[in-house]
Amino acid sequence: MREVAGSWLSGPTSSGGGSEQKYKGERLGMPSAGEGSMASLGARFGALIVDWFLAYALVGIVVAFAGPGALGGETAAAVTSWAVPAVWGVIGVICVWLFAQSPGQAMLGIGTARIDADERVGFVRSLVRVVFIFFLIPPLVQDEDGRGMHDRATGTALIRTR
Repeated sequence: MREVAGSWLSGPTSSGGGSEQKYKGERLGMPSAGEGSMASLGARFGALIVDWFLAYALVGIVVAFAGPGALGGETAAAVTSWAVPAVWGVIGVICVWLFAQSPGQAMLGIGTARIDADERVGFVRSLVRVVFIFFLIPPLVQDEDGRGMHDRATGTALIRTR
C-alpha cells in the first residue's frame, strides 16, 4: 500500500517516472536561467496585478469622462463590477494573441510561449488561458515545471523574455 500512496504523496517529481529535474522547465527543454527560462511565480503574479490595474484605469477613464451611463450602469461601482474583468479579459486575449505578452508581462520581462511548436500562441489558446486565469485557481495549481493548469491545458508556458 505504501508504494501506491507514495506515488502521489511524495510530490510532483515522483510522477515523472524518471530522475528529478535540476530546475523548473528542464523536462520541457528550457534553459535554467536567463531568456527562455521559466518565469517565476512572483513575476507572473506581478504581471497579473499590473494588467488588473490597467483595466481599472481604462474603465475609470471612461467613467470619469463619459459617466457611468456610457457603459450601461447607474453608478461607477455598478460599472466597475463587470467592466473591469471584461476589459482585463479583452486586454489579455488580444495582447497575448498578437504580441505573446500582456502589458504587465511586458513590463516584468516575461511572455507566453507555446511549448509544442515555434508559433504564436493564437487566439483560441489566448482565450482559453484568460478564461482559466479569471477563476484564479488554475494558475495556482502548478506542475513540477511551474506551469499552471491553464498553461497545461493550452500547451503554453510563461517564460522570461530578458
